[in-house]
Amino acid sequence: MARFTRIEVALTMKEQGMVPLFYHKDIDLGKKILTACYKGGARLIEFTSRGDYAHEVFNELNKFCEKELPEMIMGVGSITDGASASLYMALGANFIVTPVLREDIAIACNRRKVLWSPGCGTLTEICRAEELGCEIVKLFPGDIYGPGFVKGIKGPQPWTSVMPTGGVSPTRENLKGWFDAGVTCVGMGSQLISASILKNKEYALLEEKVVEALNLIKEVRGF
Repeated sequence: MARFTRIEVALTMKEQGMVPLFYHKDIDLGKKILTACYKGGARLIEFTSRGDYAHEVFNELNKFCEKELPEMIMGVGSITDGASASLYMALGANFIVTPVLREDIAIACNRRKVLWSPGCGTLTEICRAEELGCEIVKLFPGDIYGPGFVKGIKGPQPWTSVMPTGGVSPTRENLKGWFDAGVTCVGMGSQLISASILKNKEYALLEEKVVEALNLIKEVRGF
């Protein structure tokens, strides 16, 4: 069962302004990644479900968060069907992120009052997602659409909350472009938790990058 409500998750996504995301099969390495992000100020993170037995890795990492990083909200991404969403929610996932819009995922998550963020690429998909109860829409792949797309849809739908994933990097120019366009938060994967950091186990560097990214987001938002 999720430790945090969907309202708490949505508010944390908005306040933090960034959703770090990563996958690695090594549980001990994952714990150190989580700890570095936590020390850097992150209180929400997405584990991408992409490898064999990924749910077993997530289970251990989520239990680690509950015990050692109590304020960390851990969710799961790359979910493509309702059964997978249900499996991860049974393991305590606090939110579900998907690359596609699927109603079976919406139904499974809404029954448990767990926030879900579907990948959408058209205004029609975004409207349908919101009709199904979506709070924050994932714009994916973000690098294909860009900030101009966000600005365009915010005109007729100023109430829509958007989280682009892909095409986001921890630079002032990039983040300013997205937040000026009106995004609620951004998803950031390899540009933040890079392959080099994972390979070389540069946890102190990751902590610094998280601090810098969060400060940049506050700066471009004018907070």
